[in-house]
Amino acid sequence: MFDVEKIRADFPILAREVNGKPLVYLDNGASAQKPHAVIEAVTRAYSMEYANVHRGLHYLSNLATEQYEAVRGIIARFLGATDPEEIVFTTGSTEGINLVSYAWAAPRIGAGDEIVLSVLEHHANIVPWHFLRERNGAVLKWVDCDATGALDAQAVIDAIGPRTKLVAITQMSNVTGSLVDVAAICAAAREKGVPVLVDGSQGAVHMPVDVAAIGCDFYAVTGHKLYGPSGSGAIFIRRERLAEMRPFLGGGDMIREVSREGVIYADPPMKFEAGTPGIVNQIGFGVALEYLMALGMENVAAHERRLGDYAAERLAGLNWLNLQGTAPGKGAIFSFTLQGAAHPHDISTVLDKRGIAVRAGTHCAMPLMQYFGLTATCRASFALYNTESEVDALISALELCHDLFG
Repeated sequence: MFDVEKIRADFPILAREVNGKPLVYLDNGASAQKPHAVIEAVTRAYSMEYANVHRGLHYLSNLATEQYEAVRGIIARFLGATDPEEIVFTTGSTEGINLVSYAWAAPRIGAGDEIVLSVLEHHANIVPWHFLRERNGAVLKWVDCDATGALDAQAVIDAIGPRTKLVAITQMSNVTGSLVDVAAICAAAREKGVPVLVDGSQGAVHMPVDVAAIGCDFYAVTGHKLYGPSGSGAIFIRRERLAEMRPFLGGGDMIREVSREGVIYADPPMKFEAGTPGIVNQIGFGVALEYLMALGMENVAAHERRLGDYAAERLAGLNWLNLQGTAPGKGAIFSFTLQGAAHPHDISTVLDKRGIAVRAGTHCAMPLMQYFGLTATCRASFALYNTESEVDALISALELCHDLFG
């Protein structure tokens, strides 16, 4: 049984007050809070078990290495990958996508070659491809969503042409919560011989993920959204793609042998993990994923679906509020503006005075903001520990905003 009150007790920050009000944390799309298990694992790793990993012969180094490397298998299980060696550790989705851009795409994408993107993408899945546009002459081929924020998978498939070398697509919009049928896109792209990178930064947080069923070549996740530490993350890379990639960063750990004459690189995934890694961050990430798997991602998805349905119903009752993104089956992420002169920053400030944390701005999705004809929105993004009473608190605070600014 999914007991949200019991789960809330696992997150110490949820017991605090902000501005004299109980904290209502609705900024989960930016970064999620951390359970006791993660906080305690990080504290223990630094206070009692810390050492650098790999090649050390002493007890603490062996212990840290064992705990650190075990996370690769945990991530593989969480993502449905069959081989832990297809998991490359990163500092988050941004580094993972940049790794693909530099190590796989840059040697293969030249002038006139196309990369298919959607207007829903986060900047982390846009800017690395602009690098290839600027440096290699790549063409970015954009696919728009509809007025509800829904992205038609067939429109993405239809955009794949003879010069397409990569499709880079989000699984869930961080602005609207819109879901994308990435499995359909991957199946069609594979028939055309085109690899697909899926940005799972939001998708993996809110639903079960099976990269084998999706059929993608690359799948990026970030730890801090998955209730783990900042600076942790990973990217799944299909083995045949790993074999095609050149090293991205050079230094320790990614080499087998160095001489004056040359370098022999380590085998993947170590080939793409240079330098002393974020040891404790990744250990904490592994604990966070174990916590999620113990809850069951199906249970998390069901709770958030109920919560999202309730929030959508309550928000729809505010006829002076404009929702951006009402696609069917969307996740529990809501971007909105108020009719009139109220700026999203002003709305966010009023909500903060009521202890409610939301985000205001472009949400690192400027092309989508431009598509909607907006410069900013407020965003309330829900997580596994949020409740219907917190939805009610949001509605009450928005009604106050309407009284002040309407």
